[in-house]
Amino acid sequence: MTLSASPLPPPLYYRLLIKLLKPLYYFKIKYIGDKKDKSISGHVLKDELNQRFGKIYPALPQRQQIIWCHAVSLGETNTIAPMIDELLTQGFGVWLTNTTHTGYARSQICFAHAIADGQLVHSYVPVDAPQVIKSFLQHVQPCLAMFVETELWANTLYILAQQQIPSVLVNARLSEKSWQNYQKIAAVSHSMMQNISLIIAQDNESAKRFRQLGAASHKIRRASSLKWSVNSVSSKLTQSDALFTQNITTKRPIWVAASTHAGEEAAVLKVQQQLLNQPQLSHTLLVLVPRHPERFDEVAEMIEAFDFQYARRSQQQSITEQTQVYLADTMGELMRWYQMADVAFVGGSMVDIGGHNPVEPASVATPIIMGKYTQSCDQIVAQLQAVDALQQVGDNEDIAGLYKSLEFWLNDKMLAKQAGQNGYQLVCQHQDAMDKQLAMICPLLPSLNISKPTLATGDKTSDVL
Repeated sequence: MTLSASPLPPPLYYRLLIKLLKPLYYFKIKYIGDKKDKSISGHVLKDELNQRFGKIYPALPQRQQIIWCHAVSLGETNTIAPMIDELLTQGFGVWLTNTTHTGYARSQICFAHAIADGQLVHSYVPVDAPQVIKSFLQHVQPCLAMFVETELWANTLYILAQQQIPSVLVNARLSEKSWQNYQKIAAVSHSMMQNISLIIAQDNESAKRFRQLGAASHKIRRASSLKWSVNSVSSKLTQSDALFTQNITTKRPIWVAASTHAGEEAAVLKVQQQLLNQPQLSHTLLVLVPRHPERFDEVAEMIEAFDFQYARRSQQQSITEQTQVYLADTMGELMRWYQMADVAFVGGSMVDIGGHNPVEPASVATPIIMGKYTQSCDQIVAQLQAVDALQQVGDNEDIAGLYKSLEFWLNDKMLAKQAGQNGYQLVCQHQDAMDKQLAMICPLLPSLNISKPTLATGDKTSDVL
């Protein structure tokens, strides 16, 4: 596989727009920012500004060859984590960047050991301004740039192509809406499709849309979503967790509402009220896990307004037999709650976010409920539905639908267990997704310890376009 022979610069209007927006973005971060995020101290903000605008960067990973990997937020970080672990195992260093504070915090937790060992370095993503990108690349000197799902920037891709650094869009997905938006800036899109080295699409429709934006067929591959390759090592409950949950018995129904957004918590709490009013479910425990840490206190106030007996993980409050709602207001423990639960509601799906990853609960054999907004993972949702591992309800007004699905599985643990096993078996069938995508990237990587499997001819999207 060869790199683009003729890098194509973004159109002039795009370069001028970025130049105009750069100082405004600096002002926004420094003086507006996210006032609800208490983790952002003056020192942390200074580091963020230095990293985003190319002033000061951390020291390099202690590896000869470095891969730059960009994951926008928490979901993308979770998606790419198994592949990063494999690349680290094979001897590459990784420079991981995030856009959001939530993604940054997740990366700090997820790769704490690799950061401490000097194998992985972590920073905020540089803004898409030529001088900033050149400064970043001069410091990092990556052998490959890897972007997760749909995060593409025209100046960045152009400079990578100029410097003959391969660029890959892994686990690529392009919805109909996003495709239409990219078509509105056709010249920008065309330059990006010209400059990128490889696109690994997670579905046939995305592959076709990238081709329609101008990507050459030989640059596009097709593989199952990396969401199937979740890293569930952290799902094991530790001894301290066992002591912490000692008052939970196997007879007590437990459900988790995970990665919830504004508008979903109220629906979830209303359903919990209804469940507690049913004699057979009057001792049901709800574990509530908001998606964004800056909303933890807001959700706690909401729980209090509903007058539930509740406890908070961040305050090390134990779950007792009287606890009706448990606010899991810490980061990096979601898989533990999925493992503990009889049923999982996956958030971002009853409000128009697109739905978070249902493979995570399926990987620990927990049956799943989601709302109607699942455009970010619609194929996975359809596959889990087909094996009766997932039930889909409506939006955040569909209290009755959510209640009915929960009541069905909480009242019949045998059916719930079977549904969970169905989902788990499906996850097992797709566990090679990461290996397949990595095999497609390998020809662009320098030789280290990593093997480079030969691609099957059927992997080319020219066969499906």
